[in-house]
Amino acid sequence: MSAAAQTPLDPIAPVAARDWRTGAELVALGAIWGGSFLFMRVAAKDFGPFPMVATRLAFGSAILLPLLWRARATIRVAHLWKMLLLGGLSAAIPFTLFAWGAERAPAGIGAIANSMTVLFAALVAFVGFGEKIGTRKAIALVAGFIGVVILASGKTAGDNVGMAALAGAAASFCYGLAGNLIKRFLSDIAPTAVAAGCLLGATILTAPLAWLTWPDAPIPAKSWACVVALGVLSTGLAYAFYFRLIQKIGAPRAATSTYLVPLFGVAWAWMFLGEALTPTMALAGAIILGSVIFSQKSKA
Repeated sequence: MSAAAQTPLDPIAPVAARDWRTGAELVALGAIWGGSFLFMRVAAKDFGPFPMVATRLAFGSAILLPLLWRARATIRVAHLWKMLLLGGLSAAIPFTLFAWGAERAPAGIGAIANSMTVLFAALVAFVGFGEKIGTRKAIALVAGFIGVVILASGKTAGDNVGMAALAGAAASFCYGLAGNLIKRFLSDIAPTAVAAGCLLGATILTAPLAWLTWPDAPIPAKSWACVVALGVLSTGLAYAFYFRLIQKIGAPRAATSTYLVPLFGVAWAWMFLGEALTPTMALAGAIILGSVIFSQKSKA
């Protein structure tokens, strides 16, 4: 805000305080979403992809259902079908891909691949909807894809993690595609209601698959705790938190929290699981994260 636009109703001190709190909230959101890869890594082997994802979605949907109910007057039958389909694209499919990868590779692999979401969103907007991409974002896309190739070529403890890295990249592409479709087909209802509706739709889609593939062996309490945390904290509360930030500071600034996800994802995996950051992961992460930040910088 320019000096000419300031009024006595815009005191400097409260603005500075809000900016400080906003920064802390962005860091907290990055830490929560980074923790989701730790939770998946712990629980994936005991649950399996579909049961873990369906349980996660059920808890997350329960947290957000009041937001959907609050917006019920604005929701039509056409919205419900769109939420169901986009719930598959924005949650059911990418959550399952990340869960599948978590069975096979360290938590940091998925967290780093997740950073490609911003670049895939720009690519889909360019290819599918004719939005200008610009030289800066084109360079960032090429660099980001190079980072994914490097990530997929790495090995951890002798195991090739390529398929897990590619699954993470595919999940990020789903996020990017879903973001563009939601923007165009569900922009007439509250964003929090969209998040709640899509999660509920994803729960409906994954529930039959979870029932068919539910593990025969008892699931340890630790894995249950991780999935509950994944659903309540990393999905339900984090989504509500994220959309609150969008309303408070706008989508571009709120999206900067995603830059912190790979950093926290790797840090939590190292602290609690002893999973080391390999040179390949560090190089790929630096390239991907750097390309995302570069793509978001304003032109001088």
